[in-house]
Amino acid sequence: MTFAFAAAGTGGHIYPALAVAGALVDSGVPSSDIVFFGGDRLETRIVPEAGFELIRLEVRGLKRSLTTDNLMLPVIVRRATTDVADALEARTPGVLTVFGGYVSVPAALGARKVGMPFVIHEQNAVPGLANRYVARRAARTLVAFAPALDRLKNAEIVGNPLNSVFEHYEREEFKAEAFLRYGLAPDLPVVGVFGGSQGAEALNEAAAGFAQVFGEMVSVLHLTGSDHHDSVAAQARGVPNWVTVPFEADMQFFFAASDVVLSRAGAMTVSELAVTSTPSMVVPLPAGKGYQAMNARDLERAGGAVIVDQGRIADVPSLLSNLVGDADRLDAMRSGARSVARPDAARRVVAILKEVSGV
Repeated sequence: MTFAFAAAGTGGHIYPALAVAGALVDSGVPSSDIVFFGGDRLETRIVPEAGFELIRLEVRGLKRSLTTDNLMLPVIVRRATTDVADALEARTPGVLTVFGGYVSVPAALGARKVGMPFVIHEQNAVPGLANRYVARRAARTLVAFAPALDRLKNAEIVGNPLNSVFEHYEREEFKAEAFLRYGLAPDLPVVGVFGGSQGAEALNEAAAGFAQVFGEMVSVLHLTGSDHHDSVAAQARGVPNWVTVPFEADMQFFFAASDVVLSRAGAMTVSELAVTSTPSMVVPLPAGKGYQAMNARDLERAGGAVIVDQGRIADVPSLLSNLVGDADRLDAMRSGARSVARPDAARRVVAILKEVSGV
């Protein structure tokens, strides 16, 4: 029985697919029955590292600007569709799951060509173009956030599949090791700053302003992004309690250490904030028709997050200082965040895939 995944480009597409693949293995499916379709970006490293086969497709996304490059796109999609169909036809029939992005269309078309059902998982509150295009033929459509239901008919909310370490997450299990890992002062509250795997310059600047003013009273645990680390680390020299880290692969420690997190509102970040019951101040990326602000809307309504428009980012240091000092509000925010968490998302998707495939 083949369980195929189409996930490419960014961690926001690939990591939830890997979480579902891992949950499949935990449920008894051999890893040899799992195959990924992707392109030539992040997936070429992290999918094989996770122990799964990756079939690379020569495909790219539609460019939003007027360019002759788009004229070749139908040809590229047809070729990739044939490659997917050929690969699936050589395997035992099962189910394909697409996670959005440029690889979704040829993967879904390839599955249809050989009569294999496919399932969609949409990570963001505002569905991407590729998932909207293929949704009409999907056997099931799964979403992480309620606003996506407005764009994808007959969809059902399952949440975002996360690494299995978050399914039964207890902060206290990781906290002592986290403080040692980052060299944090044991008697100070911690503000975690996280701009996504690539970092976020606007958040880095806000964190610098906060650390330079409040560093005597609060520790700042700052995941800068690898590209920004040298410059931020240079700023941090001589500033007390400002810890800079280029990248963290094991985010359970970051959340365990952080009393409050300042972050963007990427789909996976919002889901991790909820499942770890972490109070947050999120500054949505002002792009893509406001999809990040929509990602965080349920978390905000539940009282787990404060949304700050990027136009007000200069206010973040003072807003953060007020939040860190309000213990009652932080307690309420932890409860609010937990109320919208979906820690069992990966297992729920696995159950649906087995149902669709007839296992």
